Amino acid sequence: MIADPATKPLFSPSSSLLVNYPQMKRLALLSLFGLTFLTLNASAQHALVFQSDFGNKDGAVPSMKGVAYSISSELQMFDLTHENTPYNIWEAAYRLNQTASYWPAGTVFVSVVDPGVGTHRKSVVLKTKTGHYFVTPDNGSLTLVAETMGIEAVREIDEAINRLKGSEKSYTFHGRDVYAYTGARLAAQVIEFESVGALLPAEVMSMPYEKSHLDGKQLKGHIPILDVQYGNVWTNIEREKLIALGMSPGDSANITIFEDGNVIYNEIIPYVKTFGEVNVGNAAIYINDLLNVAFAINQGDFAATFGVNSGPQWSVRIVKVR
Repeated sequence: MIADPATKPLFSPSSSLLVNYPQMKRLALLSLFGLTFLTLNASAQHALVFQSDFGNKDGAVPSMKGVAYSISSELQMFDLTHENTPYNIWEAAYRLNQTASYWPAGTVFVSVVDPGVGTHRKSVVLKTKTGHYFVTPDNGSLTLVAETMGIEAVREIDEAINRLKGSEKSYTFHGRDVYAYTGARLAAQVIEFESVGALLPAEVMSMPYEKSHLDGKQLKGHIPILDVQYGNVWTNIEREKLIALGMSPGDSANITIFEDGNVIYNEIIPYVKTFGEVNVGNAAIYINDLLNVAFAINQGDFAATFGVNSGPQWSVRIVKVR
């Protein structure tokens, strides 16, 4: 009797593993479908990125992540920072804008710097024209990403649907109860953006600040943030505008820094490519990693030395002198 090739064992009868061709095909197809399912499941999840002013000394941040993990154990969660200055909404706005463009479309940011927690400020999700999502109170923290990434749509979070069950009597931890919960459901695609809540006008609360501009022979802008580790002072003035002013490495400029219109610093310092081009302890103008104008002291702290801080009330003027 001749064996049917379709059912011929792959191994000899003495082998403990007997698999015929149809079985092999079925196993291969099952494996393929399994891999495809895992791939689709993984791709359905978007990154979830947290920032707050909570610090890492207590259980606030792990509580938010625990809520997110309970939505989906497959979520990839990351921290932008939790060391924002307490209550500093502008700082939260800057950190979002500094970071968001480096993340892929679909990323969900949960940002909680919320001194007005429990008041009538709206809880929203902003979808930008770049396809990123920002889950946060609408208190000014969306000022910069709305400008740079564009507003596709804004929805108010419906807490009747998108709120951690059992948290209804908690009024001071919306980061856990509303934002982490909603952000995780959005990132895990448990809900679509349309299920967040009611569609609002395509606008967000914006904090006023001086945008960089060339005013005759003066270059003006503001100081959005400090490079806190080193005390360098960062501006919102782009490198291209410094070139338009006629500045090249080796030139010097008069730098005037204002707080609410009051002069805090007024000195002539050189424009250099690297810190080592000036002596230790000397100040210089340089271009930071965001390709914006900044000020530093070589191996020193410019901000602390001269009493400079950051925020919408801090502005700067640059005038080339040679």
